[in-house]
Amino acid sequence: MKIFFLETIASKASVLRFAPLLFGCFLAAGCSYQEPAAKDEQQKTTQARQVGGQTAKPDEAKGKIPETGVPEAAVSEIAAVAEQGHVGAAQADVAKKVKQHQGQRLVTTMQYSGPASMPRPPFPRPGYPPELDRENYAKINENGIFRVDETPVSTFSIDVDTGSYSNMRRMINQGRLPPGDAIRIEELINYFSYLYPVPVTSNEPFSVTTEMAPAPWNEKRQLLRIGLKGYELDKTQIKAANLVFLLDVSGSMNQPNKLPLLVKSLKMLTRQLNENDSISIVVYAGASGVVLENAKGNETAKIAMALDKLRAGGSTHGSAGIEQAYQLAQQYFITGGVNRVILATDGDFNVGTVNIETLKGLIARKREAGIGLTTLGFGTGNYNDMLMEQLADVGNGNYAYIDTLNEARKVLVDEINSTLQTIAKDVKIQLEFNPEFVAEYRLIGYENRLLKREDFNNDKIDAGEIGAGHTVTALYELTMAGSKALRIDDLRYRQHKAFDAQSTKPGGEDEVAYLRLRYKSPKGGSSNLIEHAITFAGAEKDLSRASDDFRFAGAVAAFGQLLKGGHFTENYGYNEVINLVNGAKGPDNFGYRGEFLQLVRTTQALTDKSVSRRQ
Repeated sequence: MKIFFLETIASKASVLRFAPLLFGCFLAAGCSYQEPAAKDEQQKTTQARQVGGQTAKPDEAKGKIPETGVPEAAVSEIAAVAEQGHVGAAQADVAKKVKQHQGQRLVTTMQYSGPASMPRPPFPRPGYPPELDRENYAKINENGIFRVDETPVSTFSIDVDTGSYSNMRRMINQGRLPPGDAIRIEELINYFSYLYPVPVTSNEPFSVTTEMAPAPWNEKRQLLRIGLKGYELDKTQIKAANLVFLLDVSGSMNQPNKLPLLVKSLKMLTRQLNENDSISIVVYAGASGVVLENAKGNETAKIAMALDKLRAGGSTHGSAGIEQAYQLAQQYFITGGVNRVILATDGDFNVGTVNIETLKGLIARKREAGIGLTTLGFGTGNYNDMLMEQLADVGNGNYAYIDTLNEARKVLVDEINSTLQTIAKDVKIQLEFNPEFVAEYRLIGYENRLLKREDFNNDKIDAGEIGAGHTVTALYELTMAGSKALRIDDLRYRQHKAFDAQSTKPGGEDEVAYLRLRYKSPKGGSSNLIEHAITFAGAEKDLSRASDDFRFAGAVAAFGQLLKGGHFTENYGYNEVINLVNGAKGPDNFGYRGEFLQLVRTTQALTDKSVSRRQ
């Protein structure tokens, strides 16, 4: 592959002098060569991307470009070396980032001219710098520990996305550990359903359950579980759906785990619809267009024929397609029904002027007009997880990653009602901890769902949605007052009431915390408030006596924390997770919990933490 920069490059003598050294640096960094997917992809023009409004900035102290680690002095030599041999997409990306740093607009033309038999290194290789892996994940800093006497209130928005779990599964099954930022622990926990009480009527759209027992990774601390269960609709209550499939058919989708899997997935979804539902299909690539308009849900042959005709080719230009999809959703709007755009893509918006904030603004306006957005992610290599999650959040929709046909069935068949039928929106949770009994707390996961304390009572603040029959689980790790397991020392000039462990025990009626929930009906309006006192009455002194669901959720939380580095799990390792899951799988009709156990075993074999550190 050759890269021709539309800039003046270094002299030929400079190239010859520095080429061996610089090309060696490329190999040492682990850059990979990639063959073109098809003949029409052998030559294409792309613009330097701007994702989420972020661009490279110089590191003055080290004289390097932070996103590449490339010295500024080597810019010309990199451009020259790129012309001398076979350079893959990763090297091209590095070169583009270098030019972005210089503040120049760069258009590159890439053409492969090397032998077809040239060996292709595995992608990604162990030890690759993260900047050479073209998958995009938002930076996540794990929630810290708070002292109750300083910050007694915790507020966050619920989350029912599951994309992080199936994406993590895909990487582990490929034989590599996922990057820490790809792990959103709340999505791992909420991938599984739990046996919470079902609400009796739709007047109260979800039930609230709490349970407390020693934390699996430290018996001196407590794990508090908060569970919500959405009201389950019967067939007479299911609303008619106006769905617009917005499908990426760019060249990057020309892989078996992308467009072909997408087509099979949507065929399964449409078989769940009837004559009251409406389906439209919009595609986007080099140009966007309407493939199918306002077909009835029971016209399965017509819908399947339109899907079968889709072919991948061209470059991704998503903004025009999104606008067209929303126009169709508005044109065939069903009053009182489900009106939703379903975006299916690998998230690689890499051609054309795509301003992410402008795109979010459009999605937010359509959300207020009653049209939601669900995102379905596909594929690997150039996957943009961050964009897919952000767009679904703004659009009051779910984000799911489809790595297998079984996952498509789970999301689009088994859980179709919870995916499409919203029963409560803008759901917020707020906990106030009692400093008499709780010294410290830590919310596990939900890092990008945190809200300010004053946001709880502000109905203008957007929050998460709950679908019909959905379960939502949140976990807090608590350190009780008087415990020797405190992570933060007492302040010198504060007096603390001593905790009498003998007078207040698990099983008592003393309040540990006070739970408040706010939610709106799907139609909007003012929020409703639910309040619930959490007492020691729901606590167990022995983890083994806690429910199967509690212990399983704790095992998933421990696994997620280990994948992120195990900063709070102390000596707890994968062996302990396996042992806990083995005794807590409970009913597993679809085999998801058994599959999770195998994922933990595979991870154990891939990591140096395969042997427990506990003595």
